[in-house]
Amino acid sequence: MDTDDSSQQGAETQIMSRSHVPVVFSISSGKGGVGKTNISVNLACCLARLGHRTVLLDADLGLGNVDVLLGLAPEYNLFHLFFEGVGLEDILYRTDYGFDILPAASGVSEMLSLTPGQKIELLEAMDPLEDKVDFFLVDTGAGINQNVLYFNLAVQHNLVVVTPEPTSLTDAYALIKVLHLQHGVKYFKVLVNLARGDSEAKQIFKKLYAACDYFLNEVSLDWIGFIPQDPAVSQAVQQQVPFCHSSPESPACRKVEEVAKTIAFWESDDQLDGNIKFFWKKLLFQG
Repeated sequence: MDTDDSSQQGAETQIMSRSHVPVVFSISSGKGGVGKTNISVNLACCLARLGHRTVLLDADLGLGNVDVLLGLAPEYNLFHLFFEGVGLEDILYRTDYGFDILPAASGVSEMLSLTPGQKIELLEAMDPLEDKVDFFLVDTGAGINQNVLYFNLAVQHNLVVVTPEPTSLTDAYALIKVLHLQHGVKYFKVLVNLARGDSEAKQIFKKLYAACDYFLNEVSLDWIGFIPQDPAVSQAVQQQVPFCHSSPESPACRKVEEVAKTIAFWESDDQLDGNIKFFWKKLLFQG
């Protein structure tokens, strides 16, 4: 290789290094009880297993339970960031499954509604992670309260979890409607959980797609897969471990692995839409 080629390759490597931005996506649902947090934990487990540096933020700030699903008792959580001045590096908790979590408080009413200043403080606290993380997962609360909407606007990709229950479908549509009509979000990924098979899962997706296509202009839904009903899931919840760890050959784990492999090809979205994003400084100046 001649000198010019070497210099060009070195410059390209520097640009790639300088422009690295974590892929940030939310995992949301219109209603509780759809398995959203369990999916978040197991997606993080599988992304880490694929060799990606992965952090899971429990963004259900006042009712956090990521740590409970993992059987952990971290000394610090995000409450300590806002109210006791604890640094992010002390809150970041390494799990035994290859990924880190940022745990939320549970039963703390002060965390249920962040002030504008706290929202900026949280995003700025994440900046030191930008060169150390490949995938940053944001497990939001359920519904359409202000915290849920805020975190869905601060990410690059929105993953909505639905189940075959009619109420889940209705509430997922409501979440998409609010994010689209009030905040201009157009693109959503959809994952169907607790389906009895591929046919039922795709029927659920088609119903949601049809409603969005009929009532909401310019909304794009992207099917990324389904997770089947599986006794291994409830067993793992009781054991407080990811089912992709306790039952790696289970049908549910195999489907989560498929979804994780799809997500592994996602790229950071550099199209800023007026909302302040996680790692927004890198997004603004990358390239």
